[in-house]
Formats: sequence, C-alpha cells, structure tokens
Amino acid sequence: MAKLDNHLIVKTRPIANKANVVYFGNYRITVLSDRLFRVEKDDTLKFCDSATQSVWYRDFAPVDFKVKKFADKVEVTTSKVKLVINLDYAKSYIVLGGKKKKLSNQGNLLGTYRTLDGYSGEYDTYSNPEENNGKFKKVQLCDGVVSKTGVAILKDNHTLILGEDGMLKPRPFEEIDDYVFAFGFDFKGAVKALYDITGYVPKIPRYALGNWWSRYHAYTDKEYLSLLDKFEENDIPLTIATIDMDWHYSDYAYEELKIDETGHRDEKYGCGTTHARGLGWTGYSWNKNLFPDYKAFLNKIKEKNLKITLNLHPKDGVRYFEDMYKDMCEAMGQDASEERPVEFNLTDENFINNYFKILHKPYENDGVTFWWIDWQQGTKSQMAGLDPLWALNHYHYLDNAVNHDQGLILSRFCEAGSHRYPLGFSADTSITYSTLNYLPYFTATASNIGYSWWSHDIGGHHHGYSDNELFLRSVQHGIFSPIMRLHSTAMISVTKEPWTYMGGTNELIGNALRYRHALIPFLYSEGVKNHKFGKAITEPLYYYYPENKLAYKYKNEYFFGDLLINPITTKSVYKGVSKVKGWIPEGTWTDIFTGQTYTAGKDGKEVTFYRFQNSIPALAKAGSVLPLSGVQHTNDCSNPKNLVLEVYSGNGIYDLYEDAGVKECVTNIKNVSDGITLTTTISFDGDKSALPQNRNITVKFKNVYGGCPVVLKDGKPIDVSVKETSYVQCTINDVDYDSVYVITIKETVLDAVKKGQRIADDLMQKFEMNNCYKEDIYRAIQNNYWDHDVGCLLPLKEPLFDGTKASLYKIKDTVKFSAHEKMLHDAANETYKEELVINKVYLEMLAECLDD
Repeated sequence: MAKLDNHLIVKTRPIANKANVVYFGNYRITVLSDRLFRVEKDDTLKFCDSATQSVWYRDFAPVDFKVKKFADKVEVTTSKVKLVINLDYAKSYIVLGGKKKKLSNQGNLLGTYRTLDGYSGEYDTYSNPEENNGKFKKVQLCDGVVSKTGVAILKDNHTLILGEDGMLKPRPFEEIDDYVFAFGFDFKGAVKALYDITGYVPKIPRYALGNWWSRYHAYTDKEYLSLLDKFEENDIPLTIATIDMDWHYSDYAYEELKIDETGHRDEKYGCGTTHARGLGWTGYSWNKNLFPDYKAFLNKIKEKNLKITLNLHPKDGVRYFEDMYKDMCEAMGQDASEERPVEFNLTDENFINNYFKILHKPYENDGVTFWWIDWQQGTKSQMAGLDPLWALNHYHYLDNAVNHDQGLILSRFCEAGSHRYPLGFSADTSITYSTLNYLPYFTATASNIGYSWWSHDIGGHHHGYSDNELFLRSVQHGIFSPIMRLHSTAMISVTKEPWTYMGGTNELIGNALRYRHALIPFLYSEGVKNHKFGKAITEPLYYYYPENKLAYKYKNEYFFGDLLINPITTKSVYKGVSKVKGWIPEGTWTDIFTGQTYTAGKDGKEVTFYRFQNSIPALAKAGSVLPLSGVQHTNDCSNPKNLVLEVYSGNGIYDLYEDAGVKECVTNIKNVSDGITLTTTISFDGDKSALPQNRNITVKFKNVYGGCPVVLKDGKPIDVSVKETSYVQCTINDVDYDSVYVITIKETVLDAVKKGQRIADDLMQKFEMNNCYKEDIYRAIQNNYWDHDVGCLLPLKEPLFDGTKASLYKIKDTVKFSAHEKMLHDAANETYKEELVINKVYLEMLAECLDD
C-alpha cells in the first residue's frame, strides 16, 4: 500500500497531558487552560485521542485546577472560571465573573462563511426567493469563539480524524466533542487560544500583500504581457499575475481538442456533457493556441518581478488528452490505452502523491508560484464526511511550502482551522454598493474564527452595474483589506483596468494602488504578528472596547493593525463628497490622509466623517507609527532600501518585523511625548543581515507643525536632511543597524481657533460653491469679514470663530449673500435651493473636525 509523501504529513500533538484530564460518568473533561476546556461525552468511554481536521494540539502544560464530584455533576474550578458539567449535559454551565453562563453559542459574535459566490451584500442571488418567503437567502455565518455572553462553543464531533500517516479517516464512534471558550470579554485571548489548539497562521509572503491582477479572460500570451506593460506605463505596481481558467483548454475544449472527430464525446472518457461548463472545467495542459511557449511566457512575467498563480478545478481527474496522462496512468497502475480518466480521489495516498508530483510540481519548477484552488463542485467525495475542499487546502498548502520559505494557496474557507491554509477568496460577488457595504463587516468578523486573510474581488465580480465611484471606493477599502486582488468576470465590457475609469477616477485609483504597494512593510510586519502572537491584521472594534455598546454598533469600522478604518461604502452626497458615520474611541486620532485630528473622552464619541473622493477615514492613534516603503516606480516588494516611518505625536511603540529566509530583524520605534517635546527612538534587534545595506530612513512627524528635529546617533549629534511642508520630516542616510538613533522635536500645540483656521485653509479652496459667499465664510473664520455692499474689508468687533462647531454655525447664519450676488442669481433665473444643499454639506464637513 502506498504511503503519503513525508512533506504531506503534519506533526500533530493531540494527546492531552494526563494531569489535565478529569473523568466523570460518561464524560471526559480536559482542562486545556484556565479558560479553555474540552468536554467529551461518550457512552462507550472510548473517547478520541487523535488529531482532527480542526484540532491538532492538546498536550499543554499542567493547569492548576480543583475538582469536586457530586452524584449528578462535577465542578472543575480554575483561577479564572468554574466549569460545571451535569449528567444532563443541557444543564451544564460556566461560572464567569460570578454569573452562570450556559454552555451554548447564545450571543455568539459569529465567524465566517465558505464563499460569497452569487451574493450581493449578504443576500444569495443564486437562491430561489419562492423557497424563502419571496426573499433571497441571507448568508449564515458560522459560530466564532467569542461571544457577548463571554462563553463560546466550538463543536468538533463532526470532523474527521487526521491520522499519523497524514490521511483522513472516519471517527470510529460518535460522541459529544465540545471546546468551551470561557474568556469573557478577552476576545483576543479567545482567538489566541483557538490558535493554540489548531495551529497558528503561517507567515504570508511579501509578494501576496501587493496588488494582484486577475481577470477571467482568454488572454493570449502577447495580450497578457502587453497588459503588464501598460501597468508599468501607468506606474501602477503589481506583485502577482493571475492566469484564470484559460491557461488550459477551457471553453472551446471540444473544438480545440477535436473530441467529436475522434469519437471521445462520452462519459467513459470523461468527456460527456454532464461536466460543469462542459469539458474544459478541469485541465492540466497549457492551451497552445493561446500560449505556444508557456515557459517563455512565464519567464517574461518573472522578469517583471511578478509572482504567478494559475486557476484549478480538479474535479474531473486526468483525462486522455492531457500532456501528463500517460505518466499518471503509469503511476496509478492504470492502462493508458483504455483512455479512461484517472479518477480524482483524495482518499488515495498514491493519487495524492502523484497529483502533486506529476501534475503540479513540474509547473512550479517552470515558474508557477502557487495555485488558485477554485473548488466549487460540492462537499462529497469517496469518503463520507470528507469535503474535497478541506483536503485540497490542506495538501496543496503543505506541498507548496516545500519549495518556498513561506507557502501559499488561494482557496475558499472550510471550517475551523482553515487559517492554516492562507489565503481565502470570497469568489463571485455582485458589483453593487450592497456588496461593498457588507465586506468590511464580513472580513473583520472572520477573525472571530481565526480566519484573518480573506481576499475579495475588489469592486465585485459580475452583475450589478458599472460605476466609477463604486469601484474607486472599493479600491480604497481594498487598500486596508488583508489582500488587494483585482478580479472580474469574463465580459469584454467589464474590467478592472484602472485607466478605463474616466473623469479623473483613474488617477485616484492609481494613487490608491501605489499606496497599497507602499504599505507592504506594514502589512508584512502585521502578518508576522498574526503568525507569532495571534493578532489578526483586521479586528472588530469590540476586541478593544468590549464593554462599550458603540463598539458593536459600527460593524463596518475596524482596526487594521493599529489603524482605525471606516470605509465609505455608499454613494456620495454631493459632487464626490461622501459621508459615513463612525465612532472614535478615547484618545487623540489623526487621519493619515487629511491630517485632521479628533479627540474623544473616556466613552469615545460618534462622528459623521465627510471625505472627498481621494480618501476614506483612516485614523492613527497618538503615539503610533506607520512604516511604508519609500521605493517608487517598481514592482519590487522586498525589504525597502528607503524606509518611511510616519510618526504621530504621543506615547507608543511599534515593532517592524522584516526577514530574509530564516533571518529576522526587528526595528523598534518608541515615541515619548510630554506635550512639549516628542522623542522618537529607533533601534534594531535580531539578525541585521536581513535588512538592506545602506538603508535610508525618513521620519515624517505627521501632526507636528514647525520645529526642527535634532538627531543623535549613539548620543552624538549627526546631520540630517530636513523638510517642512504641512508637517516636519527628516532623513537619516546610510543607517547603522548597530546604533541607536534618538530624534527630538519641539511640538507646536494648536489651540482650537488655529486648528479650525488650518482646516479652513485646507478645505475652503476645494469647495465648489459661490466664490463670494465662500470668501465671506473664510474671512469670518480668520476673524475678518468682507461686506460686499460696502465694498471694503471691515474688521469684526468681536471674533465670530472660537474653534467650536457652534461658532461655525453662527458664521453660517451671520454671513449672507450680498445684494449683488442675489441680483446675479435672479438675472440668471437661478434659485438658492442647490446652494443651500451645498452649504449644508460643506458646513458639516468643516464642522466634523472641530470641538463640540
């Protein structure tokens, strides 16, 4: 009997420490931590000591706990909680914070879902409304491991056994197999505990964090390379090139392969008409009509510093016309002359081994970096309970990791533990605002089940409607999504090529994509933290403010690393100005794009954000640091020679993780502010050979106005280049990684009036409204007033503007249209209705950044 190749066998540690095990009646209780328990109920008392598809690790150090047994129940008490298991399992509970909590998923904050294929927002447009009271079905997210009650249950009794030989097997007996997470409001602790028993998220390669190009379109090799040239011409960086189904014989396979002429249109050859999308759904041979020399094609893509992924639909096995058919037949002991398909079978060790060795590994050696597993043919296989999607994710990731420091796949979610196989793709959503409005919540909520690396078809995949603003806002959300993957359906009239969007939208999209590429140092560092510490890159607000109701109210607002993101997911209200409601937590926050600052007290405050089309609300907390690449005009995504650190005044620490193979170095940045002086310290820890030689570090003090930075290297002053625009920045050239750099700068604190005047300086020029009326408002904010009727500048007896929203509204009521302007309107037969709408939108936009 064949044995699974060693690299496809994971090392698990499923047997629990005996010191942590309690038996009571037909129960076995394993105390995995002071707040995590495994509860099994099995009348045969056999119980399960094997790893499962979800849970691989139970061998934790002894936990300090006490046990009390009674006739009808057992109590297990740790330093944090008390677990009470009743003979009648339905009566079992946890005592948490002095209160009884049922062992249920009542109040569960949910997890994620297998795929959003066919969804517009949260509604399945592929469903039949007649079967659901005249409505499309809503998505049903799985349960997560966090709950408003503080208790969540991960049920594992339905999963298969993962044997020591690496193969999946049915469970030999039925039992209750529940993992009880009793972490209260420590939501991040609950997710970390999930990683402890299932395995942590692998590191994500840097190249996966840039911009992906993907389109369902039958490109020729020349067309594809020409497209990549056009991205270069438009200075839009890419890191991944995707070739969809048409890399092999797909839609026209019957004609191209002469199936009818040779008499092969028959099920016995795997070429009947029952296959999804006809013959071409599955394929492993390059389409020579489109790619006459695929190796040369792949090499040219690699020369552009891009990684490559190909689409896979493996359901139909290997058929007689494939280039590697004879090799597969020989390896599987099958007679090739019969021309029968080699069956796709993930319960057969020999097939699994050869599936990779013969069908995939040669193409990886030719230049394919990883595989996009587009499995959507159901959940059935040759073994009851074995979902082929899970097996494909599991084995493909393990096989890909052999040739790479950091493995990668692109596939769909398949239950708890799927985070071990990044990345996910949510598939074919509708091109609608409903979809855009749902994705921020969907992505952040997935962290509750540990699934932290979703990717979406940015802007939607199909159906819906073309709308420049919708695509722009989708791209801007994509900047602050785990993965930025442009993808669309097989329609000539629908594409995501940035230069096809008119009215200046193309430039804004290009800017957004360039910014995403610059974010790779930050994104990679956050990915390392996910891998090491279990901190997801995208987290809901309630992870940090679990006792504040507003943290649950604003479902689309989320943390992206240390940034607070509130995407704009609706149509603009006037001339590209959009608004979105949100919540600002306690502290001082600065918008990284506009420079606007917001301050909130203990309970935070609700805000309506207004933004022009060039940005969405993205806030950095006082003391935070945002690392960026300063390297431009390139697809290169390696550790940048020019590193930019955007610093926001306050107290905080940021650790920037970078590596080269097994070498890792951390750049430590610490900010200390006393309200007068900001001190930023930069030091380096680890294998410094992982960092580029002759690195330059530019430090941008994004909310420090005026002042000249002083830089000390190991306590001695050094010369640096300094610039001042709307903020101060300095550049340290040829950084010495064995040294410590200390930068100090005097802070200029703006009072409310100066802050408001600075905002007016920035915004008033951008407003599209009556110029004279606009100037009157501006003058009033600057403590002057232009009286059109008099025709001269009259100083105000008392300043109207004191930096508050109330004074701004007072200006609105005080400053009126002049008689001259009214006559102009009357002469043109114009009304003031539109003007009033404009004034309201812009007034609110000014007011949002002022104190109450």
